[in-house]
Amino acid sequence: MSDVVFSFGTLQLADVQRALFGRTVETVPDALAGYVVGELRITDPEVIATSGKDLHPALLPGTDKDLVQGVALELAPDELAAADHYERVSYRRVPVSLISGRSAWAYLPK
Repeated sequence: MSDVVFSFGTLQLADVQRALFGRTVETVPDALAGYVVGELRITDPEVIATSGKDLHPALLPGTDKDLVQGVALELAPDELAAADHYERVSYRRVPVSLISGRSAWAYLPK
């Protein structure tokens, strides 16, 4: 069984995927309505070391006309746990509906 995670930022980077999941994950283009992308300063040294940067994109509430382009990742339960650990300090995982109609998880700023 797998979970779908919507990525608009560092989780779609091959280096981050290899560090977290031990593999690169197939990505399927998708989008999320009602949000815009802002920035969030990351303070967790482990996350900065993994991504190579301290500024990460962040989903922020927008209008019904706003759309964030990204990708859907299908993750096994242990991979979802690894993503949760990576995002733990600055983000929280919430359920969303993508424009494709797929249900997914997305990480929003805490």
